[in-house]
Amino acid sequence: MNLRQLRYFIAVAEELHFGRAAERLHVSQPPITRQIQALEEQLGAQLFNRTPRGVELTQAGALFLDEARNIVGLLDQAADRVHRASEGGLGRLDIAIFGTAILSFIPRIILEFKRRYPDVKVVMHALNKTAQIEALQNRSIDLGFNRMLTPVPGLAIEELASEPLYAVVPDPGPLAGRSSMRLSELSQEPMLLFPASRAQGFVEKVTGLCHEAGFAPNVAQVVGDGFTAMALVAAGFGVCLVPASITSVIMEGVKCIPLEGMDKSARVDISCIYREADPSPILANFLEVARGLTH
Repeated sequence: MNLRQLRYFIAVAEELHFGRAAERLHVSQPPITRQIQALEEQLGAQLFNRTPRGVELTQAGALFLDEARNIVGLLDQAADRVHRASEGGLGRLDIAIFGTAILSFIPRIILEFKRRYPDVKVVMHALNKTAQIEALQNRSIDLGFNRMLTPVPGLAIEELASEPLYAVVPDPGPLAGRSSMRLSELSQEPMLLFPASRAQGFVEKVTGLCHEAGFAPNVAQVVGDGFTAMALVAAGFGVCLVPASITSVIMEGVKCIPLEGMDKSARVDISCIYREADPSPILANFLEVARGLTH
């Protein structure tokens, strides 16, 4: 029994006429007749009774019609799913994110990707920079978003955007009335840095900018993330610098002030990292969406 026999049988059963079934299938009638005869021999049952106007289904034929439709339907569905999977329209995408980058354009990218590819299951993971690299290397994630990434053999790093830094100061406080300020004006303030991890790219960035502004930061504390730093600013522990995206979060007791006189080197990137040789069509589709929304 093969798929051709099933399709021929269904066509004859629905048309109740070999000639009309042949026209529908765009084949000549003799091959259909031979395939139906072979099918009846394999099943050990007569599927059709001949009538003056064509054919009619036997009881066995009517039963087999339901089964044949189910089998062909399942095969067509399987073929469609495989085709969609090969084009990246079906499957799973594991994405890692960490820190304030999730507050930028990343939710918009994910939302647009899910709109275009609703049958791809997107699974999010909260992993810091080091954990993202390890997860990519052991293939437990497909893509990561982070900042201040350094080259890693076998991994591609693609900058999608960059954003300026803001000073976060206590409100009320002597600096809260400012609409903008220079970084050097924070030279006497206790400074909160983040993140407290092995991959301290942002800490090094902020420290370097302070030195360029003519002072060494008076580090009051190094904390786990930007939200904790802002909360400690509100509690009077000092000030901090944060990427612009985090300023979308409204937090009582602080004011976010843009820094003036800063060049492009003072911006912080938002990049994605993925395996260089990853052939996944799902990943390719996601990157296409991400580039389209950021470039």
